Amino acid sequence: MPIWQVILLGLIEGATEFIPVSSTGHVLLAGHFLGFCSPGRSFEILIQLGAILAILTVYAARLLQLAFALPNDANARGFVGGILLAFLPAALVGAAFSKYIDQMLETPLIICFSLIIGGIVLLYVDRMKFTPRYTEVTQIPPSLALKIGLCQCLAMIPGVSRSGATIVGAMLMGTDKRTAAEFSFFLAMPTMAGAFTFKLLKHWSEFSSGDIANIAVGFVVAFIAGVVVVRYLLDYVSRKGFALFGWWRIIVGGLALGALMVMGTQGACT
Repeated sequence: MPIWQVILLGLIEGATEFIPVSSTGHVLLAGHFLGFCSPGRSFEILIQLGAILAILTVYAARLLQLAFALPNDANARGFVGGILLAFLPAALVGAAFSKYIDQMLETPLIICFSLIIGGIVLLYVDRMKFTPRYTEVTQIPPSLALKIGLCQCLAMIPGVSRSGATIVGAMLMGTDKRTAAEFSFFLAMPTMAGAFTFKLLKHWSEFSSGDIANIAVGFVVAFIAGVVVVRYLLDYVSRKGFALFGWWRIIVGGLALGALMVMGTQGACT
């Protein structure tokens, strides 16, 4: 795999992981058209470690504050418990249906249609008028966090977007745009770490030294891109909303669908 392809996929992963456009969908489509494939799509999943560390870096002070508050602050304990509850449905579904999810990852048509449909949904929800009940991420009660976690399970369908599913679900259930995006950030931490660990253990024996080197490069690029996105995304969505990302999904999905019709749908893994 040429180094420029590794860098490109790492850049796509880091730039799209925390915005509601489906990083996995973008990376898989890029890999499809580049003719790249990894065992069980493990490279595409494992470079997410860079994005995980990016959000941990940006939120390090906030996480330390929460950790110190846990013994004495019931609100902090409720928030952390809510994050763990929200993570649980995706963990159970992912472990139970990993074989079928891997099979869906091989189907670029599913990704294209998911991108387009998700873009339309995002545009519609972004234009809805809400009276938010929750304007601070730590105000989200565990019961609502669990419901948002159930929404995250929709992201098992390639192209749906983990952040998109959680953000739309949170907004429909009473949060404002910034709070929905920030809760998605916090929920990403255990979710992505769990997916990374699962893929690493499942496919470790299939990696060569070259694979590990590529993953390391992709990780660094994803980390840098992820830090930039996380630092500026909340302010952007507070001012502009999610319309840009809805149109982005529709355009990318439409262009990829057109390319598949011209070039055919057979890729490196099929």
